[in-house]
Amino acid sequence: MEQENENKKGLTLVYSGDGKGKTTAAVGLALRAVGRGLSVKIFQFIKSPQRSYGEQIALQKLGVEMIQLGIGFTWTKTPEEHREALRIGWPQARDAVMSGEYDLVILDELNNALSIDTFPIDDVLPLNEVMDLINKKPTHVHLVITGRNAKQEIKDVADLVSVIDSEKHYYDEGIPAVKGIEF
Repeated sequence: MEQENENKKGLTLVYSGDGKGKTTAAVGLALRAVGRGLSVKIFQFIKSPQRSYGEQIALQKLGVEMIQLGIGFTWTKTPEEHREALRIGWPQARDAVMSGEYDLVILDELNNALSIDTFPIDDVLPLNEVMDLINKKPTHVHLVITGRNAKQEIKDVADLVSVIDSEKHYYDEGIPAVKGIEF
């Protein structure tokens, strides 16, 4: 396996945009990777461990760890609470990527976290550290970054950028989040 890892280039994939399906695409990729015998780890930067998520339940059954680093939407907690979650969570995710232990690491909602502009985050989640991670990750590691508002710097160095737009959404008709579809 070591020889195999040395001969392949780990890709950086970005799923962004305002449409539904960014996390779903990343989870589908995780499923495919597990099916091919790759080791996968997923970090979610906004979702809170206080809630239950269908994708986490399913992936757990496959032996894939999905860790919620966040504390929910930015308007549900104080800026200090969000900053603390990012301060603690970012090194965990960064270390997992850099360890080389995983073939695929998904940083779900990292784009959302990086685009927070209602309070400062650069000292707890520095964009330059994210760029270093992308550029210096072990060569065999595939890295997936999801979330709205992907920074141009990240898109510029990614191997793939998919922008998921919303043409029509049932939220617009007043239908709330659906269990098994959104969470």
